[in-house]
Amino acid sequence: MDPSSTLRRNDVASFDHETSSGYLRSSSSDEDVSPSSSMQSTNRRLDYMLQFLDRKLSAEHRQSSGSRVAPLPEFVAKGGGAGIFRLPARGAVNPARPPSLKLRPHPLRETQIGRFLRSIVSTESQLWAASECGVRFWNFKDLYASWCGVGEEGAVARIGDEESAPFRESVWSSPTLCLVADEGNRLVWSGHRDGKIRCWKMDDQSLEDNNNCDWSNRFKENLSWQAHRGPVLSLTFTSYGDLWSGSEGGGIKIWPWEAVEKSIHLTKEERHSAVIFVERSYVDLRSQLSTNGLSNMLTSDVKYLVSDNSRAKVWSAGYFSFALWDARTRELLKVFNSDGQIENRSDLSSIQDFSVELVSRKDKNQSSIGFFQRSRNAIMGAADAVRRVAAKGGFGDDNRRTEALVVTIDGMIWTGCTSGLLVQWDGNGNRIQEFLYHSSAVQCFSTFGMQIWVGYVSGTVQVLDIKGNLIGGWVAHGSPIVKMTIGAGFIFALANHGGIRGWNITSPGPVDSILRSELAGKEFLYTKIENMKILSGTWNVGQGKASQDSLTSWLGSVASDVSLVVVGLQEVEMGAGFLAMSAAKETVGLEGSSVGQWWLDMIDKTLDEGSTFERIGSRQLAGLVIAVWVKTNIRFHVGDVDVAAVPCGFGRAIGNKGAVGLRIRVYDRIICFVNCHFAAHLDAVGRRNADFDHVYRTMTFSRPTNLLNTTAAGTSSSVPMFRGTNSTEGMPELSEADMVVFLGDFNYRLDDISYDEARDFVSQRCFDWLRERDQLRAEMEAGNVFQGMREAIITFPPTYKFERHQAGLAGYDSGEKKRIPAWCDRILYRDSCTSLVAECSLACPILASVLQLKHPARRNMQSLIPVSERGLLYSEACGGMEILYFWRALRLIEGQMAFPSPVRLLLGHLTFNRYEACMDVTDSDHKPVRCIFSTDIARVDESIRRQEFGEIIESNEKIKFLLKELCKIPETIISTNNIILQNQDTLILRITNKCAEGNALFEIICEGQSTVTEDQKATDYQLRGSFGFPRWLEVSPATGIIKPDQIVEVSVHHEEFQTLEEFVDGVVQNSWCEDSRDKEAILVVKVHGNYTIQPRKHRVRVHHCYSSKKKPMLDSQPGGSRNIQGTVLHRSDFQPFSTSYDVVDQLQKLHGP
Repeated sequence: MDPSSTLRRNDVASFDHETSSGYLRSSSSDEDVSPSSSMQSTNRRLDYMLQFLDRKLSAEHRQSSGSRVAPLPEFVAKGGGAGIFRLPARGAVNPARPPSLKLRPHPLRETQIGRFLRSIVSTESQLWAASECGVRFWNFKDLYASWCGVGEEGAVARIGDEESAPFRESVWSSPTLCLVADEGNRLVWSGHRDGKIRCWKMDDQSLEDNNNCDWSNRFKENLSWQAHRGPVLSLTFTSYGDLWSGSEGGGIKIWPWEAVEKSIHLTKEERHSAVIFVERSYVDLRSQLSTNGLSNMLTSDVKYLVSDNSRAKVWSAGYFSFALWDARTRELLKVFNSDGQIENRSDLSSIQDFSVELVSRKDKNQSSIGFFQRSRNAIMGAADAVRRVAAKGGFGDDNRRTEALVVTIDGMIWTGCTSGLLVQWDGNGNRIQEFLYHSSAVQCFSTFGMQIWVGYVSGTVQVLDIKGNLIGGWVAHGSPIVKMTIGAGFIFALANHGGIRGWNITSPGPVDSILRSELAGKEFLYTKIENMKILSGTWNVGQGKASQDSLTSWLGSVASDVSLVVVGLQEVEMGAGFLAMSAAKETVGLEGSSVGQWWLDMIDKTLDEGSTFERIGSRQLAGLVIAVWVKTNIRFHVGDVDVAAVPCGFGRAIGNKGAVGLRIRVYDRIICFVNCHFAAHLDAVGRRNADFDHVYRTMTFSRPTNLLNTTAAGTSSSVPMFRGTNSTEGMPELSEADMVVFLGDFNYRLDDISYDEARDFVSQRCFDWLRERDQLRAEMEAGNVFQGMREAIITFPPTYKFERHQAGLAGYDSGEKKRIPAWCDRILYRDSCTSLVAECSLACPILASVLQLKHPARRNMQSLIPVSERGLLYSEACGGMEILYFWRALRLIEGQMAFPSPVRLLLGHLTFNRYEACMDVTDSDHKPVRCIFSTDIARVDESIRRQEFGEIIESNEKIKFLLKELCKIPETIISTNNIILQNQDTLILRITNKCAEGNALFEIICEGQSTVTEDQKATDYQLRGSFGFPRWLEVSPATGIIKPDQIVEVSVHHEEFQTLEEFVDGVVQNSWCEDSRDKEAILVVKVHGNYTIQPRKHRVRVHHCYSSKKKPMLDSQPGGSRNIQGTVLHRSDFQPFSTSYDVVDQLQKLHGP
């Protein structure tokens, strides 16, 4: 019995015991996970574990089996493993980065056409994403689940989302550009490219039953209306609950909550009326500013809208300018540029009367301005804009362009620029200080507690404290980070490619090391090894065209056994005119030619004979062409096709020499193919080395532009392309790939040998001596070129130079020049392994080799005869060894036999070489060369890994203890829980942090307002948008930080607001006096620590009394079930408290709920 089988059974039994004791528990409830779904997940773990054991225990047995493949001997170039040739670090977890939760693993670009994700926002229970076809959301309770772990057994995700956590998707809509959440009303609002705003319910009743639901069922919006003519670029809720939206050309509209609230509560039958009502209820800030001639100050697109709830202000921003608004009065307070300089300061004096003018105008006709006055304002504004542009030089400095905006809990505003500069502003728009920690452009911010996360175009995330000190950073994605948000204790980052990863908000911290160790120890449970054979071929076609039989001999005869085919062609088309035209086309982003397309079409036809392939990418630079075909059975595991071109001829500008590259993702690993044509002539070794160095250092990949790959390119983007999750600043892109294959006409020749000598050695098939004269081998040995790369030992004759259409070895150049035969056409590679003896794993994700297949030879050698029927047979001596060569005839072609490359009979075995030249092809002066790689690829089952991640978080005692300590909430007290205000009265609410060590962070929101009846009962509390305050109440500051043993004073002020206005199409239509009944609002003081997700809450009742005599306040819970007598604190009742003990003594005298 095989001892490995006994060990496997024992390990499986142990594994079954672990799973039966709750080993597979995730964040999903038991009701959400069906027994059959759990069994599917368990079976996948078992499969991966058995595969792991097979690799460990049966390696020697596999190597000794004569029926299995064995690698060809290889020559390895020196100089690898250091500098730009250093291999990228790989592993189950990266030791230099916090472990991540992959909510949505990086999807292939080709699977995301028309549904790329562009933004994310989180609520307490969900993560919402904006896509090009609508919105989608993930429930945090399914954070660690997989598609086979929730819902019905047959729940299956779309292609590209198979390993994502389960999510819900909306019906189709116009591309979504921005999102904002309204936690109070359980709504999410989205802005779209078609100018509409849509409202979505977080708790859609039709999607509640996870056990019996259809996961393909799409939810619909609750309300939508046409908000702008152009796209809705930004959305925000102010501290007073109004929804603001920004669009192109400086357009800002306010959607008063009163109008929005009426619309969302109407029935479906009344939905049409609701749309019309809300659509016409907006306040157009830009049109109102035109009454004062200020509209031309706000002409740039409103890319960002951010609410400063601490001071009840709103920031609107374009790329180079900012505007500061009062959230309550909607007044424009300040306009300034990215340097902090106020624009059109002389005109700002008229802003003070802005609101008064609007309130006093009851007649629409009175608000109109004469035609000539409006024309004058437009001309003056345009002239001023021209002057500003001229002063800045052109259209502004792109390095100073604002790309991100965020407000921190201390009321400071942070902006990020394309130069990587981080700028801190105070709440009044004054520039405070700036920081530069990274050279890449800032893309987004997120903030929670006393930390700020910065996402860069390089894919890097940095963590800062609110003072601007750098805490840490790591490479989060191999693509620009588009958006970040905080939810469920994670900082989630959305990358440009659509992947979403999350890190614990304590990262970098002590939790990371535990997670890293635990995940690495369970690598075998979520790792699967895929084997794939890659056929790579190179051919210098010498401006000719090949017959179908030649292509079949070169590619078609071996394509049935491979999964991937890459072809590199040189000299497809040459000539001075063509090269000049090609260079001109490259400057405007065009490439390709009719001849190049002919070759691609012919190879398409060849590969379809007997097997089915799909061409997924190609690139042409002058006479260089590279293309990749993939077999359809693995098509959806291959994608993210990027291309590159590097000219090396005539001053590094012309493509007669150079390289074209193609990069793909296969099973989430990066493979690069580079087709090269280097400098010619015997003595140009140095130029060839320099060509390689130039190509390796400068090759930069981008999305393909040819017609074939237009759909694969997805949406256009101004940000750089994917560079890999292990990208390092300043490293060439080729160095970041898991596998690199160089193929082409490298043009290296044979030194110190004559034409006749070379011919003699070739005819005797003694290649050992010829290899010693090979320039490329000598340069690789010296570490001058192809550093660290490998090449199988050459066993085929030199491939250059031949007379066209002359078969056999007699076809070598016999003309006047008699060029010495040479191995110009080569295929070299490197994989992820640092040594020749290695095992495929997550630390060595791609293990490749050039193989030779061995089969026992037939005992009766005469069975290979007669030659006339079976082929050609002859023997020769080489190196003291008798070798039999047998050419098997494929078919009769025009009465003659066509013979592919030979099968070699050696020491009793038939050996099929996988690095060989097709010597029977005579269409060019070069012979085509092919090489078949057997490639093992270690891939991660992300759904299983995510479950393991959740199991560690939920069950590891050390992690639970650390998170409990880090998430402690400081003890705090408030000075009162009942406040009574009269008209324009101000009272002080004091919040005390009793903790002697940690800071307490507070946020004040409003859980609703109500009208107090005559019997002093407050019922039916109405929420405004996003827990906004009623317009008669000012709370400042509404957010802040309380240091240990310190007190913060919050001003609670009643503001005179007896006039209400109704806007129709942006113009005041009706004004009336607000009712004089008493009102009551419920304030909630939310207190949390730096990492606390669930805060401690203090409720404060604020009663606005219109009568001169204050009455005892009775509070009724919604429904009027009980009355509570409260304590009323007058402003004169407050005393200056020096310490927290004074507050405690004062509170002991109070009574309340």
